[in-house]
Amino acid sequence: MPAGDAFTPEQLYDLERAVRYAEEVSGLHFSVYVGGADSETRPFAVELLNELEDPDGSVLVYVDPAGRRLEIVTGATAKRQLSDHAAGLAALSMQTSFATGDLTGGLVTGVQQLGDHAHQAPLLHANEPHKQ
Repeated sequence: MPAGDAFTPEQLYDLERAVRYAEEVSGLHFSVYVGGADSETRPFAVELLNELEDPDGSVLVYVDPAGRRLEIVTGATAKRQLSDHAAGLAALSMQTSFATGDLTGGLVTGVQQLGDHAHQAPLLHANEPHKQ
């Protein structure tokens, strides 16, 4: 999470906790990048995603507060669990918080929502007898 100096230790703790939660409920990897882009925001966010350890199983939230930009990009595996519609709902929630000046709150809420939307229900085995 670059631009860490823009956050207080408490805010960083809240963001890290939101990322851990999202990873636990979804099984995906989540990253947050706050800062300016070297180029167009979407290709820059995709480039950041591809630099992660597991880009296919990752979700990257890119925010440029100064440029008023937000991108949510997903790897191939993550995209199967997190629909564009669900990502759009989380983005809308984040943008609402950002508009009121709450960058940290928007990120925390958005990352948690992304994790919830990507949640994988436990697999029930069809060959196990149903208990009544």
